[in-house]
Amino acid sequence: MRKFTIIGGGQAGLMLGLGLLKAGHQVRIVQNRTADDIEQGRVLSSQCMFSNSVGHERELGIDFWADSCPPVQGINFMVPNPDGSGTKLIDWTGRLDRDAYSVDQRVKIPRWMAEFQRLGGQIVIKEASVADIDEYARQDDLVIVASGKGEVGRMFVRDDQKSQFDKPMRALALTYVNGMVPREPHSAVQFNLIPEVGEYFVFPALTTTGPCEIMVFEGAVGGPMDCWHDVKSPEAHLEKSLDILKTFLPWEYERSANCTLTDNNGILAGRFPPTIRHPVATLPSGRKVLGLGDTVCLNDPITGQGSNNAAKGAVIYLKRILEHGDQPYDESWMQGTFDSFWNYAQWVVAWTNMLLLPPPPFVLDIMGHAQALPQLAHRMANGFDDPRDFFPWFADPSAAADYLDELKKAA
Repeated sequence: MRKFTIIGGGQAGLMLGLGLLKAGHQVRIVQNRTADDIEQGRVLSSQCMFSNSVGHERELGIDFWADSCPPVQGINFMVPNPDGSGTKLIDWTGRLDRDAYSVDQRVKIPRWMAEFQRLGGQIVIKEASVADIDEYARQDDLVIVASGKGEVGRMFVRDDQKSQFDKPMRALALTYVNGMVPREPHSAVQFNLIPEVGEYFVFPALTTTGPCEIMVFEGAVGGPMDCWHDVKSPEAHLEKSLDILKTFLPWEYERSANCTLTDNNGILAGRFPPTIRHPVATLPSGRKVLGLGDTVCLNDPITGQGSNNAAKGAVIYLKRILEHGDQPYDESWMQGTFDSFWNYAQWVVAWTNMLLLPPPPFVLDIMGHAQALPQLAHRMANGFDDPRDFFPWFADPSAAADYLDELKKAA
């Protein structure tokens, strides 16, 4: 039995901790909020998790919501007509091969914390300092940092080669609502791209009050959807959300006009620069710690990959730890563990960063052709589950042209 401390009990930290406990190890998780704090606090994310990520949770025996969470069954991509007519220039839907699910982290994290403690894990509620982490590193075989805030986050240095942006690319907002007209004939992430304005997507989820819909707003910085700084109340947040829909996406407003907030904490607004950090940090003593999740790979939520990356990263780290046996977790092993994750995550980051920039003509061509080529729409929808499948054809004009020609000939 080996001893581990994980700083941060979110999707990645708890998932890894639970896996280590089930493998017979001793695990301590240090975080600054109790289960009640989280359950009664503000929403943390939008977390639409696709089937591969949900499958990892099921393999660990911690998917407790399969029967209660409404499924997400497809991806519906839309672009408004630029003539201001309130019609759609592009509108296609791809069905997911396996359902996705979104469980509010205010529901998921407290339940996982209880399961972690039931299995014998130790939870320490405190704001861990660098000195605390150094002491944990002295006591244990390995410390993993899955929280990137404050002085702890600053231990991990930005990787300039892997980080494309040095400033926020979107003004972000979440609105959890009840009362939305259900999408027919099946549920989906409704992904709306408004050129030069931003993006809006919405999908069903499970929150503390039951089934709901999550509105996600991604406003281009400095544009008309960068409008949350003067919103001071939950009521004003909902009003602003509906006003955006009424102005830019009338078909979404029709579904949403009678929505109410799930709760006064079902809102969030902010912005951050997408950032990749070097995965190994050095403590004052010279000991090393390994970063996980958003600590080292912070993506913009435009592609809905944050929680998916966290889950997949936790599973990769767990496998690497268990395969390492009784050997020391030195800096070389830590870097190799992150590199194993980056072999996957680099494609997620590349795809996400592409969507944060004005789409080149060949990408618009792909999006438009998906209306007439169901096989293309299906592939694009299921790429959200494994974004590696977008390459090279979604990233290279020549590969895109060849792929479209292939699809047209087969049609």
